[in-house]
Amino acid sequence: MLYSYKSVYANFQLQQCYSKEKGTGTHMEQNNISEQENDLQTNEKKDSKKTDEKESTAKNILEYVISIGIAIVAALLINNFILLNAKVPSGSMENTIMTGDRLFGFRLSYLMEDPKRGDIVIFKYPDNESINYIKRIIGLPGETVTIKDSKVYINDSTTPLKEDYLKEEWVIANDGMQFQVPEGCYFMMGDNRNNSKDSRYWNNTYVARDKILAKAIFRYWGGFKLLTNTADYE
Repeated sequence: MLYSYKSVYANFQLQQCYSKEKGTGTHMEQNNISEQENDLQTNEKKDSKKTDEKESTAKNILEYVISIGIAIVAALLINNFILLNAKVPSGSMENTIMTGDRLFGFRLSYLMEDPKRGDIVIFKYPDNESINYIKRIIGLPGETVTIKDSKVYINDSTTPLKEDYLKEEWVIANDGMQFQVPEGCYFMMGDNRNNSKDSRYWNNTYVARDKILAKAIFRYWGGFKLLTNTADYE
């Protein structure tokens, strides 16, 4: 009986040991599975983060490209329909505008009103319309412009134009000239009368209104200067 009791007790202990070992093994397997699941979740998070970063970068690049495109289109529209950016290549308008100056002309200036005497305008050169010129309007449509003794007379006036904007004493092509300005056209001269290729010399003497591109409004390079108030004929 004693032997049998010991045998039973030994078997019971072996079973307990087996159960503990089995429980330990199961617990280790569960830990391994949990660790693998955590590793998988971590990798998924890393992949998701990389995907988000790529999408964010692509979105930023697309927004940048769109912004540049909009800016280019806006600049083209403004330059072609609202403003005219011009660089002055010669001294024909000195000292009002100097060689190398840059200025803006407003294309819509004459949308609601007619060009006026004294306006500085940018227009198609009548003898070669591929070139743009900048001069001052002196004669208006239907007027007679007479140049005599370095003075300009309009129609039958005996009082010459007050031209305080001239660079210096006018001594070249300054006498014995008369021009009848056609309707719809303008007579142009530069402020530097001794060095200006203008309506006095052109084969096609006058500038048609529809060839006037813009009214000069201000100089931005060479020192800021308003160009809309440079003539006072009163």
